[in-house]
Amino acid sequence: MPKAKATTPPTRSFNLQQLLASDAELSSGSTMLNLARFSRKRTADFLIIVENNKDWIPRSDYEQVVSASDYLGSDAAYAKPGTIVINLCRSYKYLSIGYYCSLLAEARSQQVIPSVKTVNDLSHKAIYSLDMSDLDYALNGIFSKNANQPLPVEFAMDIFFGMTDYTPLAQLAQQLFDIFPAPLIRVEFEHRSDWKIRSVKVQNISSLCAYQKEIFIQAFDTFHGKAWLQNYAGKKHRYNIAILHNPEELLPPSNNAALAKFVQVGRELGIDVTLVEKKHYSHIAEYDALFIRETTAINHHTYRFAKKAESEGLVVIDDPVSILRCTNKIYLADLMRVNGIATPRTYVLQESDIDDITELEQEIAYPMVMKIPDGAFSRGVSKVVNRHEFESTARELLKHSSLILIQEYLYTEFDWRIGVLNKQVIFASQYFMSTGHWQVAKRDADGKAEFGMSRAVSLDKVPPDLLAQAVRAANLIGDSLYGVDMKMTEKGPVVIEVNDNPNIDQGIEDGVLGDELYRMILQDFVRRLRVQHQQVTSSMPEIGAAA
Repeated sequence: MPKAKATTPPTRSFNLQQLLASDAELSSGSTMLNLARFSRKRTADFLIIVENNKDWIPRSDYEQVVSASDYLGSDAAYAKPGTIVINLCRSYKYLSIGYYCSLLAEARSQQVIPSVKTVNDLSHKAIYSLDMSDLDYALNGIFSKNANQPLPVEFAMDIFFGMTDYTPLAQLAQQLFDIFPAPLIRVEFEHRSDWKIRSVKVQNISSLCAYQKEIFIQAFDTFHGKAWLQNYAGKKHRYNIAILHNPEELLPPSNNAALAKFVQVGRELGIDVTLVEKKHYSHIAEYDALFIRETTAINHHTYRFAKKAESEGLVVIDDPVSILRCTNKIYLADLMRVNGIATPRTYVLQESDIDDITELEQEIAYPMVMKIPDGAFSRGVSKVVNRHEFESTARELLKHSSLILIQEYLYTEFDWRIGVLNKQVIFASQYFMSTGHWQVAKRDADGKAEFGMSRAVSLDKVPPDLLAQAVRAANLIGDSLYGVDMKMTEKGPVVIEVNDNPNIDQGIEDGVLGDELYRMILQDFVRRLRVQHQQVTSSMPEIGAAA
């Protein structure tokens, strides 16, 4: 770890554990920063840090303005926890005076803008571009509604505390501020085939012209009237867990009653469980953990949520690696085969194979099951009984994927679903075939599904070899929460697939355990958070005294 340079004001020794304490607290849940929560009531002191006194634009006498050197060199004068700190230093580059001001403010449990995370994110386009896809989409929608206002192919917009003087983009400016809370941001737009955000950069107050300074003053006055709500000392909950769900999803992995159970049981455990949706993407860093209760896919916002949450240091279920592995049936089939897990006989088909399937027909008898690699809830799954159906169905499925899966058809009265969490079985369910159908879910032409009966089964009534095989299969993916779909055949247990996003429905999976099932899952989040916090605090070295 480098030492502070001679030009950095403080002369006393800093402890890196103190400087980075806020990061550790975010992981442990003792400090939660919510930039979206504002109040008209002034609940905290304001402090404005400038590198040069000439940089501050006098407007009123109630603001406390302090130089960066005084702020960094003071142990007590400017160290009141909960103070709202506006860092207006000329540079936030790594190890600059501005960087140290934000870092020390976080160590003092103050609410600083910009935070170290914001500074780091905006210094790496590869990081902040991950947050841009939804905003790019919104941007094109805005410009299409304002097509009568001609724009150049490139232009820039300044955002001061989430506000801009360009009215059509006022909402977008606030969204950008929610993602990257900084006093001054310059956003550059470009138009090629469509509009995109090319860059987002922090700006220097000393570079503003007279007109911009006037807008900045107005924006600051508005912002100052909305003191952030924050309570460091009296936090009611140990941890905050966000549950991502989609109220419009037809077949969600948890029904509304189950989601309510997670909230209720969480409250009993001292955990704040909050239901969030896709629109809350920019606020995910405010939580300690993310639990995805929406059907996952790679080219989907659920995967982006998992990636962002993981990069922010949250505990995540479903984690990105599990989503990546479980949502592709070809990967799963090969993983099981290589590791000696019994599965239906399987063949991977590409378009060039369709014209000659004689060898395949000799290996796998009709009926056969065809699957696209990333289907869910029986989507993209068909049963074929002869060559004609094979060829027509295969050609149709290959329009959606360059490879498809061919498997032998194994009929059983019901499928087993074994829930595995942290390499331990936590529940077992039986999913019966839909009436008059060969699958658990029968879909009509509109995509609506009719399910067969489902029931939870006490673990002591499940064949032990089936449970053991389920744990073996899940462990090949990771230590997260999985649902292993299996069939018990004459030759023994067979794994159909491993799901990263298993159903936890009130009235089905909790049929044996009741509230204990929700408690087990939430307590495992707590266990993971504690392990994470121990790892963070034990790895923090000392940093030497400033020269």
